[in-house]
Amino acid sequence: MGPMELHITGDPAADKLLGDDAFALLTGMLLDQQVTMESAFAGPEKIRTRIGSMDPAAIAGYDPQAFVEMFKERPAVHRFPGSMAGRVQALAETVHGDWNGDAAAIWTQGDPDGQEVLRRLKALPGFGEQKAKIFLALLGKQCGLQAEGWREAAGHYGQENAFLSVADIVDPESLSKVRASKQAAKAAAKAAKTAGP
Repeated sequence: MGPMELHITGDPAADKLLGDDAFALLTGMLLDQQVTMESAFAGPEKIRTRIGSMDPAAIAGYDPQAFVEMFKERPAVHRFPGSMAGRVQALAETVHGDWNGDAAAIWTQGDPDGQEVLRRLKALPGFGEQKAKIFLALLGKQCGLQAEGWREAAGHYGQENAFLSVADIVDPESLSKVRASKQAAKAAAKAAKTAGP
């Protein structure tokens, strides 16, 4: 997989890092909770700028307290610096220890099918079922992943023109479509809650 051009954050440097560095992309996905997608995926560029590296070994070995402080620097990497800094270090440790520091190996090593890639992603710290499926859809739709059955494994995030997640963002127009569908999903969930039994 050569470098691909992603358009997620609106910041060319942050988007370029995501396209060039598999671990940065994985980290952006990890940070994508309780903040905007753009802010989450801009996080890896902030980390790289501040500590000089996105290398999993460097991040795993970084002093945890100093790593949290770096997360807090303005603009903050994430609105929950303590817990998210810890998760990024745990992810870096896993990629360093289990995948020889090569995040892309998670979805390429041994030519895995979609279900196996999904299983590997779900085994990562901070990746639940939904996050793993969205990331799998992102790999398939924008990063040239050819794993057999990836669309099925990614569930409804894998569908063509779904506009449900970051996997479908290629420009400002698709970003607003994804935003709208996320807001609709939130509203539906809220309505279901208030309707009660």
